[in-house]
Amino acid sequence: MLNVPGHPDLKKIVILNPKGGSGKSTLATNLAGMLASRKQPVALMDCDTQGSSLRWLRKREAERPEVHGIAACEHDTTLTRSYQLRVPAEIRYLVVDTPAALPVHELVQFTRGAHAILVPVLPSDIDIHAATDLVSGLLLVAKVSRRMGRLGVVANRVRENTVSYRRLKRFLDRLSIATVCQLRDSQNYLHAAEQGIGVHEMQPSRVAKDLDQWGPLIDWLALRLETPLTARDLLKPEGERKSQADNVHYLADLLADRAARAGD
Repeated sequence: MLNVPGHPDLKKIVILNPKGGSGKSTLATNLAGMLASRKQPVALMDCDTQGSSLRWLRKREAERPEVHGIAACEHDTTLTRSYQLRVPAEIRYLVVDTPAALPVHELVQFTRGAHAILVPVLPSDIDIHAATDLVSGLLLVAKVSRRMGRLGVVANRVRENTVSYRRLKRFLDRLSIATVCQLRDSQNYLHAAEQGIGVHEMQPSRVAKDLDQWGPLIDWLALRLETPLTARDLLKPEGERKSQADNVHYLADLLADRAARAGD
């Protein structure tokens, strides 16, 4: 279990997609930058061995609003794991950049106790297929509740009026999971990453279109973060791994079939 010592009122936002290149770290760093720009005490935990979020933090200038970094992807044998993962008492928001290639049975380590779980998905057949497996695992193994609305999908690097975009949109409409927002394929995210900032910290006139797309995401997050955690959100699922795996494969096949029909 990912034990994260911190304040009792800590709000945990988890960014998940085991497939590399989905824009997971970009979403995590921009969320952290947005919260910091609003003067919210925020920490960014990088659990991915690639360390993309940590590199972003190192580029961040000292005069910028602080984002506290937690290098969960690094292991210091001189410290206890609990001490390495500690969140300062003043921090109220924790953004978690999860590892790539995360096995389905380890999802619960990151989703347990999360106020919001965001899955960035790219408009490609490979990414849509990977999303079916991930959503299956979140619902059946990690036991993320649809009813509580903790899980949301972000359509990432979208170019509207393309065949791949329309296929992605049809697929997401069939998931019964909230499509929180659509983020366009914008060079502004690359420029922000080079400076260790988020798009919310750039010249507003330059990123006006990007900020408009973040509006629904910010509104969705506000509602999720204000909703108290339930016993289901804190539950550590039990049961036979084999049974869980069978259910995951079944739901993955079902979603993949729906995705295929959506592309017809």
